Amino acid sequence: MLKKIVIVLVVVIAIVYGVALGYLYLNQRAFFFSPAGDVIEIADTAFSGEVVSIPTENGQSLTGWYSPGEDGMPTILYYKGNSGSFTSEHERYAAFSGAGYGVLAFDYRGFPTSPGEITQDNMLADALAAFDWLDERTDDILIWGRSLGASPAVWVASQRDAEAVLLETPFYSAVNVASERYPYVPVGLLMFDQFPSNEWIGDVEEPVFVAHGTADATISVSNAERLYAEIPNPADLWIEDGAGHSDLWRRGIWDRAQVFFNGGS
Repeated sequence: MLKKIVIVLVVVIAIVYGVALGYLYLNQRAFFFSPAGDVIEIADTAFSGEVVSIPTENGQSLTGWYSPGEDGMPTILYYKGNSGSFTSEHERYAAFSGAGYGVLAFDYRGFPTSPGEITQDNMLADALAAFDWLDERTDDILIWGRSLGASPAVWVASQRDAEAVLLETPFYSAVNVASERYPYVPVGLLMFDQFPSNEWIGDVEEPVFVAHGTADATISVSNAERLYAEIPNPADLWIEDGAGHSDLWRRGIWDRAQVFFNGGS
């Protein structure tokens, strides 16, 4: 009788586990991506750029904000993170522009201002499209990727020539982050969008600055440390004690970025 009970329990657990895996597999993009968010009009910000449309694959386009740099100044191509619209970070763009830098920021397809489907392939294609659009307007491009956007930043830098790359709270790979959160799930077998930054970083020739916080509960700091260790041309690794996932801007990353962009570390 005890043996039968054990067998039944094992079967029930296996069924529940299988159903849970199936649910995660079918709904994984809803768990992974967080596109919902308010859209802020450019006229309601201190950023003095213009709204632009960037063509991408399949006749679709991306909505972005663009401002050219002052004479002799490079342009920061900003790859946003996972949540909401790029417009929510308008204070950053105003700071970049106020210091004389050009700025291009945009929403990937599927985020609030750019219609389409959110997938890894689409995001990488969109990231390349934004770089190529900007490359037609300036010769000096600085890449800044934040959080999820750090992965497209690495991908683009491995495919195109920029002046420098800044990665803010990057992950080693999306699979690595998922495995930390769901240690009992075979995420490597289930994930559609794995964003293997660790596989692309070896082809990045530009100098790379990496920033992260020790209290980041979204992407653990070990991700940045592991990724930095594999960068062919590392510039600096800034680990801010006690900083969470969204704390680095107010803790001075812009000051450090300007030093880096000017050739320091």
